[in-house]
Amino acid sequence: MSQAMPHPESLGRVAVLMGGASAEREVSLMSGAGVLQALREQGVDAHAFDPAQRDLSELRREGVSRVFIALHGRGGEDGCVQGALELLGLPYTGSGVMASAVCMDKVMTKRVWSSEGLPTPRWVCLQAGEQGHDQLRAVPDALGLPLIVKPPREGSSIGVTKVQGYSQMDEAVRLAAGFDPDVLCEEFIEGEEVTCAVLGEGQGATALPVVKIVPPEAGYDYQNKYFTDEVKYQVPSGLPEAEEREIQRITLQAFRTLGCRGWGRADLMIRGSDRKPFLLEMNTSPGMTSHSLVPMSARAAGIGYGELCVRLLAFAKRDPAGHRAEGKGA
Repeated sequence: MSQAMPHPESLGRVAVLMGGASAEREVSLMSGAGVLQALREQGVDAHAFDPAQRDLSELRREGVSRVFIALHGRGGEDGCVQGALELLGLPYTGSGVMASAVCMDKVMTKRVWSSEGLPTPRWVCLQAGEQGHDQLRAVPDALGLPLIVKPPREGSSIGVTKVQGYSQMDEAVRLAAGFDPDVLCEEFIEGEEVTCAVLGEGQGATALPVVKIVPPEAGYDYQNKYFTDEVKYQVPSGLPEAEEREIQRITLQAFRTLGCRGWGRADLMIRGSDRKPFLLEMNTSPGMTSHSLVPMSARAAGIGYGELCVRLLAFAKRDPAGHRAEGKGA
């Protein structure tokens, strides 16, 4: 995990994008506040910037030289703000336009992983015109019960329901469809929930220690993720060494397959019956709050919060196509 820390002055004027207009605005403001304070404590010339309140074009006028994206959800980690920053010619943290867009869509992510033979729970995607009563009843027949219903383009467990019986399908789909016209129905994997973070890019990417998540009886929902201390996190995970290594291997392969860079965090389930891991999703702009999992995993690898923020900022770049186009025109 050794990497020379850049001199703070070499990073220039930095904008920390936080807030935004997504359903995860509140969490983003918490992430951004933590990152901003940490960067300033490390001597970085960092400034808060809320794209819900200011136009991104102001970044250039203010002399910003690179951007730390602490946005979550739509408009922040779905390729939109990444594309805008490409047009502005500003390097930014995390994945580029394509990987961000694909990872934000859990259905597309699963299609990519499945095409590469990576393990992910079986699923059915119900598009906007495919959510009639008969179509909903067919889903438990295909996936079994219980099953998970979620909006494919939201995060932080927003709009997610664990469906125990046929009678719950209508309400669960209606809830998810309130956030996204398409609805993802996913096989429920009974077992342990873990997460694994990645730092770097390509063959130089490294998996951090696995974190085991032990939720309360109420489940690992939005409230418990960010606003209570009911969820217990184990790092070291306590898993057998071979299992930990396999989860790290699968996560790295999943990260590279999707074309991610800079950092990311995969969420997985380990099936209790045979200890097989299944990939659920890849987060390209993970949380950086006091409850967040990437800082927790980094600490276990000997990387403090401030150092982590600076490292991520040092990874900031643009898509290769953006660099090729730089010399054209005036």
